Amino acid sequence: MHISASEPTLGVVGGGQLGRMLGEAASPLGVSVVVSDPTPDCPASPAVDDQIVGAFDDYETVRAVAERADVLTYEIELTDPDTLEAVSEATDTPVHPRPDTLRTIQDKLVQNEAFDDAGVPLPDYRRVDDAGDLQAAGEELGWPVMLKARTGGYDGRGNVPVEGPEEAVEALAEVGAGEGGALAERLIDFERELSVIGCRGHDGTTAAFPVTETIHEEEILRETVSPPRTGDAVRERAREVAFEVLDSLDGRGVFGIELFEHDDRILVNEVAPRPHNSGHWTIEGAVTSQFEQHVRAVLGWPLGATARRCPTASANVLGTVAEPTRARLAGIEELLATDAAALHWYGKREVRPLRKMGHVTLPADGAGTDDPDALLERVRAIPDQLTFA
Repeated sequence: MHISASEPTLGVVGGGQLGRMLGEAASPLGVSVVVSDPTPDCPASPAVDDQIVGAFDDYETVRAVAERADVLTYEIELTDPDTLEAVSEATDTPVHPRPDTLRTIQDKLVQNEAFDDAGVPLPDYRRVDDAGDLQAAGEELGWPVMLKARTGGYDGRGNVPVEGPEEAVEALAEVGAGEGGALAERLIDFERELSVIGCRGHDGTTAAFPVTETIHEEEILRETVSPPRTGDAVRERAREVAFEVLDSLDGRGVFGIELFEHDDRILVNEVAPRPHNSGHWTIEGAVTSQFEQHVRAVLGWPLGATARRCPTASANVLGTVAEPTRARLAGIEELLATDAAALHWYGKREVRPLRKMGHVTLPADGAGTDDPDALLERVRAIPDQLTFA
């Protein structure tokens, strides 16, 4: 079903930075946005029509959003698929991506098994329920391994490399495996990490944004550059794998598909059923942003063009404080003096160490270079001009 209302309302569970940028993208299309979030005056609140305060998995809160919306979506995996399903049945409000897709993505073991069944290439993995399982997995896969919590982890959270069997007990405690189990994956010595923002629209129409290179440190995304610094054959294979992922999931929307390039092969790392940090560059760097695309997709409207306007790099603005403190931003004037630099501040009230507070984008068409290395070097230095005074 597509939404034919001339001025539809989109309901979003979650009011963080993704909800904020969804609101910014929806407004020019004549789409109203209502979000729910447990934090009063959440980051999305200045950019949307209304916020309902409540937990991500609270039935009454989610139902209150759905009753005001033509379609319901979510911007955080902490949403409960059972609640979404029950609310959809009670209100006749469709949910996209489908709750079943969220149910699959929320459990990394279930996700890997589903991708395995669909023939999607993955690192070798094993189920881990206790230290003995982890030790056996390490012997079979080869140490070190990457240990991942099955549930509750996203954007690098809940992942820890394990060097040997002597670290098994501590590693399981660190990822909180006692609360839902874990899985061990062969630790991939990758050449680079890549990302594709895939899209599914009305009647199963699919599309993908250009392949992007992502640079992580301490499991946190720091910078992206598109096009990636790799060959055409690798880029094409990354797109093929992204479409294989899309074919294995249900429902409309945008999906962040994280990949490893390893020995000229492409392996899926993780998938998010929502707009993704690795696609923020599309706001300035693509014909249609990933956020506008998500709005179009969940409403069942035609998908927008995904072409890259020009080579584009982005860098996250991370909290540089030692202790949590009130967020007071300084240095904006110096940042904006950089030709073509675009700042997106997320409006979070508190800055914490390494918390994502915003991002900066640098398109080549105003930066004076289209060389990916030069773009990365320039965009990497821009957030240093900001301070949390």
